[in-house]
Amino acid sequence: MSDIGLRIAYMGSADFAVPALDALRTAGHDIAFVVTQPDKARGRGGKILPTPVGLYAETYGLPLLKPERVKDNPELEHVFAKTSPDLIVVAAYGKLLPASLLGLPPLGCINIHASLLPEYRGAAPVQQAILDGRAETGVTLMHVVERLDAGDIIASARVEVAGMTAGELTAALAQAGAKLLVDTLPAIADGTAPRVPQNEAKATYAEKIAKADGHLDLTKSAEEAALRVRAMTPAPGAYVMRGDERIVLTAARAVVPEECGASITDYKKALPGTVLAVSKKGVAVRTGHGALLIEALKMPAKKAMPVAEYLKGNAFDKDTPLE
Repeated sequence: MSDIGLRIAYMGSADFAVPALDALRTAGHDIAFVVTQPDKARGRGGKILPTPVGLYAETYGLPLLKPERVKDNPELEHVFAKTSPDLIVVAAYGKLLPASLLGLPPLGCINIHASLLPEYRGAAPVQQAILDGRAETGVTLMHVVERLDAGDIIASARVEVAGMTAGELTAALAQAGAKLLVDTLPAIADGTAPRVPQNEAKATYAEKIAKADGHLDLTKSAEEAALRVRAMTPAPGAYVMRGDERIVLTAARAVVPEECGASITDYKKALPGTVLAVSKKGVAVRTGHGALLIEALKMPAKKAMPVAEYLKGNAFDKDTPLE
């Protein structure tokens, strides 16, 4: 262990993992090296770019590795052996770690997971918490084992969902996870940190989100549609179809028909998916139960904008069917 703190090997890729790495560096811990996913094509232009964690490591001159695989990788194991980190910290890395790595550091390997385990193990805990209409979720610091998100719990912190989109909630959870990590490291270092086995009977899973999961089923309730819009923002995007045109919804909420300028008579006559009213407030759509007010949208090849801005140069006709 170094004089300034723990010697840490950090493994992460996504935006969620950047605040914890920053907190470790700022707190004075010795970052032995950073492991992230290889560079790949990102964004609309398809430019080859590093991961957010890779970019952070490059910016601050941290030793950086981008292996194609972590299992059966003698070169990576050699780096671990040569640098002798006290601890591995993992956050949104994107690959399961083999036993050959987990047992190398004397303090083992810990992970920051964006849920209150054992709920929402897996790839999409933030989105699933929103889809389920949860009032709160959180982050968990746990020991890494070879089973997915099944290790013993060290500590957790609760975060209110408070109407946030998945992007906003992920950012809030990342900050909470970074603080939890730094605050808990002294206890991990001296062996006094709790180690609580997860209750397997209460384990739930949040499967990886696919692009098709963003499609709104307008035969369901407006509340469910509004939750899906938040859960799919910013990616992969919640959408409806207007003919062969894919419209991404970036802000929407459930309303009563009168609030959006539609009459009860029009509402009762309309089929789910029918546009009831169009105004600067937004586009009101009949659902299986209630009305969904689309407040901001993104049309093909255009940037996202409020409906009021879109209507300045475009039409969105009443009675238009959306699917």
